Amino acid sequence: MSEDSENRSSILSHLLELRRVIIVCAVAVSVAFCAIFGFLIDYFMRWIAEPIRAKGVEIIYTTVSEALMTKFKVSFVLAVVVSSPVIVWQVWKFIKPGLYPSERRWCRILFFVALLLFLVGVVFCYSAVYWLAVDFFLVQGSGLATPLLSLDRYVGFLFSFILPFGCAFQLPVALYLTTRLGLTRYETLAATRRYVLLGIFIVAAILTPPDVVSQIALGVPLYALYEVGIQVSRLTTNTKKEL
Repeated sequence: MSEDSENRSSILSHLLELRRVIIVCAVAVSVAFCAIFGFLIDYFMRWIAEPIRAKGVEIIYTTVSEALMTKFKVSFVLAVVVSSPVIVWQVWKFIKPGLYPSERRWCRILFFVALLLFLVGVVFCYSAVYWLAVDFFLVQGSGLATPLLSLDRYVGFLFSFILPFGCAFQLPVALYLTTRLGLTRYETLAATRRYVLLGIFIVAAILTPPDVVSQIALGVPLYALYEVGIQVSRLTTNTKKEL
């Protein structure tokens, strides 16, 4: 067999494997979606709405399809979360043959660290920041109008608040990877603190709802994580020099 034929065969096998990974992940998400929407969605919707109702705020829907479409949205997000172990495992099986043994070890460690940081970001946001922001908004509207929150807008606000925190908490992992790949240097990261601080709050303003409380609540932890990332970069640089 010629070299060109072998290359085409290798590419074809990779594409077939990628198709299999996509199909398995899609089936896993679909099964989880059907199970959640069919049996658990009403419980989750009550759980999502109960804290805001406990504050005396009623949640309404303003269009005929809003309640159903919001249930679809929440079911899909939960389905992705529930099926994420299957998705991660399939992606890992796909990329594992192309990695060296040492790279496989580091990838496993990075995966668990990234997952832990994401969960910490979500829990930190929901328990320490989100309700502070909600109280702030309700106080600002007190005496001006009666709050009647749209179901779809409330759920969208919740997701738009929590998910950026989980993603933003990946900053130390991102800085580790860029340093290890030679894309960033410890000295550069340390010297550009003031510019990064400005950039972080600009990003926080883009990722969060348009209010100062949300931006500060995301910006301050994100900058603290940047400082952690600088130290991770320094340790990574020293390790590379020793090797």
